[in-house]
Amino acid sequence: MNDERKAPTDKLLDAYHRMMERVEATIRDAEEKTLPTLEDNLAAAKEKAVELGELTREEADRIATYLKRDMEDAAHYLAETGKELAPWLKFDIEQIESRLFEMMLTVADKTRLELDRFEKQMQSGRIYHTGEITGAGVLRCVACGEELHFKAPGHIPPCPKCNNTEFQRVTA
Repeated sequence: MNDERKAPTDKLLDAYHRMMERVEATIRDAEEKTLPTLEDNLAAAKEKAVELGELTREEADRIATYLKRDMEDAAHYLAETGKELAPWLKFDIEQIESRLFEMMLTVADKTRLELDRFEKQMQSGRIYHTGEITGAGVLRCVACGEELHFKAPGHIPPCPKCNNTEFQRVTA
């Protein structure tokens, strides 16, 4: 199926993966020179997606917001605990695509360096909403505690137990 015929949800999930790859590639390229900020890398990945006609500017902004949230959450966990990402994801790493895990680890590790700037925002406890895209991990419904398990990036559905639309990431 070509890109024009893909469902909007497939298009956005594909874009999540491509933007993650671009952020990772930008970070790897820049390590030898300087360490650009996560926002700079996301801006470059967004521009590339728009330039290639993969996404509209609005779609690219949404995907970048989701990626930034996930990377900041992972980096915050790494910085606070010094542990690996497996407890943050709350399931066995072998269940995740190895490539996705490598990308998240690379970006999350670099993002950890920028955490001071985001500390105040991080302490407020991020809320994830139905319809957004999230990376791999577990989200808990803020209303009833039901857990949603994501083994790959996906759209956040309403809570299957109570139909609530707000969630928080679960860490070990």
